[in-house]
Amino acid sequence: MNFTGMILLVDDEPHIRKFVSLILKQLGNPVIVEAGNGEQAVEIYRRENPDLVLMDVSMPKLDGIETLKALKAIDPNCAVIMLTSIVNRETIEQAVEGGALNYIRKDMPKDEIAQALRETIEAHFDLG
Repeated sequence: MNFTGMILLVDDEPHIRKFVSLILKQLGNPVIVEAGNGEQAVEIYRRENPDLVLMDVSMPKLDGIETLKALKAIDPNCAVIMLTSIVNRETIEQAVEGGALNYIRKDMPKDEIAQALRETIEAHFDLG
């Protein structure tokens, strides 16, 4: 797989953004733009119009579920993958109902995160 699109990576923890960036680089040569919270994500999405958004659920200012709703209001076709350590059925259901492509746990082993991202990206962008 060689994904070369732009990815907006949204997480309030810089070390998580770095960790996920390293995983994403295994999937191709994407352009990665980062945001530290939901408000920044909405601003960057409007300005950059990325191909894919990877986003944490638990963030200050605007959480991931509210940010997902805001992004879908801007672009109903935006591709969002939720990447979080929160494991509760209600949050997963809200993400899926809100239009997220997938819900990936960031506390899984790195190889499993990479595989889940690969499968979701290939399916959505028809790269398989």
